[in-house]
Amino acid sequence: MSTPAIDSLALLTPGNFADDDPYTGLEETLQLFEYGERIGFDGAWIRQRHLEHGVGSAAVFLAAAGQRTERVELGTAVIPIGYESPFRLAEDLALADVLSRGRLQVGLSTGMPHAALLGDLVHDGDWRGFDLSYGRIARVVDHLRGDYLGGPDTVIQSPGNTQRPRLQPHDPGLVDRVWYGGGSLRSIRWAAEHGLNLLTGNIVTGEGTDDFTAAQLGLVSEYRHALPEGRPARLALGRVIVPFDSADASTRARYREYAAGRHARTLAPQGPKRTLFAPDVVGTAEQILEQLAADPVVAAVSELRLELPYEFDRGDYEQILHDVRHLIAPELGWRPHTALLHGASR
Repeated sequence: MSTPAIDSLALLTPGNFADDDPYTGLEETLQLFEYGERIGFDGAWIRQRHLEHGVGSAAVFLAAAGQRTERVELGTAVIPIGYESPFRLAEDLALADVLSRGRLQVGLSTGMPHAALLGDLVHDGDWRGFDLSYGRIARVVDHLRGDYLGGPDTVIQSPGNTQRPRLQPHDPGLVDRVWYGGGSLRSIRWAAEHGLNLLTGNIVTGEGTDDFTAAQLGLVSEYRHALPEGRPARLALGRVIVPFDSADASTRARYREYAAGRHARTLAPQGPKRTLFAPDVVGTAEQILEQLAADPVVAAVSELRLELPYEFDRGDYEQILHDVRHLIAPELGWRPHTALLHGASR
């Protein structure tokens, strides 16, 4: 059995808020980003969700988070590309990245959740004929490269300035921090062949197996095999990990109830796409470490994304982050950033 060697630890949160009070929930999510940075996490990521009580524009939220944090990577996992204009999304992401001084990590995926409700509202014309899949993501990446538009003699005039046109602000480093959230062999191959970093979490497609671990190991292997030679792309694993250790008795009971309510979906492939779900890792730090040590996918990666459950409150999230950071991550080989340790000693 391989020993886990995690060198990057990040949190991923849904950004919950109440229907009648969105500000409070969003502010608490920003405070969670601050808390994660303060206790040593390397990254803080937000989900993007439409028509739900969560962040509908990851670029806007991460621009705010960039002003509230100084060190952590700021990620989105993931932006469904079907609702986005590639050029306008690239503009927003580049601006947010510059404001954060180059800390954005851009997670993208194909798909259009709630398409029957939102497709006609987002797109003019018959969007059903548009390329809303990999090609649309490729266009975002192309725009982020910042190639000039038009011919070599094409210029635009603005007050006090004549310049060749390209996406602004020009932010050449961001293109290397684009991730794809993939769960199928086809998507994994596409991401690798296009040099994108890879996010793989607790949902994959069962292709030739009903076993989640076997399917995910296959995806990790396929991604590494399909990467262009010399391309140093990153691969991050997401897991729902909920430790009990510093929680009170009623909170522990609630965590157990949460996990029990999601267990049935892990027992067999779900739906026509044969979706496979990983069990949530819930218990004491000792129990969780035992499960993670037996997970060969954890041993195969160096970056871990802690996926926080939906609909928990800020106190729950901070307790989970605290216990993972102090009781679990160090046993997986993770250490806080050297500069952070020096700052703490001062």
